[in-house]
Amino acid sequence: MANKPLILVSNDDGITSKGIRNLVEVMQQIGEVVVVAPDSPQSGMGHAITIGNTLRLEETKIFGDQVKAYECSGTPADCVKLAKNHVLKDRTPDLVVSGINHGSNTSISVLYSGTMSAAIEGAVEGFPSIGFSLCDYAHDADFEHTLPYIKKIAEQVLNTGLPKYTTLNVNFPPKRNEALKGVKIVRQAHAKWQEEFDQRYDPNGRRYFWMAGNFVNHDKGEDNDEWAIANNYVSVVPCQFDLTAHHTISVLNDDWDIKVD
Repeated sequence: MANKPLILVSNDDGITSKGIRNLVEVMQQIGEVVVVAPDSPQSGMGHAITIGNTLRLEETKIFGDQVKAYECSGTPADCVKLAKNHVLKDRTPDLVVSGINHGSNTSISVLYSGTMSAAIEGAVEGFPSIGFSLCDYAHDADFEHTLPYIKKIAEQVLNTGLPKYTTLNVNFPPKRNEALKGVKIVRQAHAKWQEEFDQRYDPNGRRYFWMAGNFVNHDKGEDNDEWAIANNYVSVVPCQFDLTAHHTISVLNDDWDIKVD
């Protein structure tokens, strides 16, 4: 294994999900695989980390004897942090991959996604990182059509690298009768969830709310991830964790006049 790249695998659907099993099997074809993933589903956790509570980490043989694997009680970001600082210790991963997520992480979902937060945490540490998602929420979703692309994209990143502090958000259309048309390097679509909160009451008469709503795509362009998925392409969006609106700095400096006497 000394000559093979070291690949760290995580996710947000939990270590027992079908998606991560498929991802581990593909990564085993490329390098030495170490898994640190949540012990239960952590979807929608975003980049949350565990503060003021215990974190538990237990070794597991869920992927067989050839894969060092650990299940963690924390969030996806916790998993990558523990992997770097405890599991791998003095070793540096050549690649961090997260997924394969059961469900889309296109457009605004990147901000809420635990899958992408694991990948972004890898980028924070300076590791080349990729998050993979399939636009199918079924627990028994068919990932077969994604696997050749996942291998090729991972190998491409290992061979050519990524700009530092950058991660890739890769989304796949669900399995259809026609083959995937290829890969599109695109931007994040201008789309969001329009939430609705259904007010309900539990058997004790206490009020609670159940979040629902619809996904609204405001983007009419053909250079974004929503268009790519709708047209049966694999979408690849380069992402960064620097949220500074750089173009606004000069605007504020020119237009604002804030002086305190």
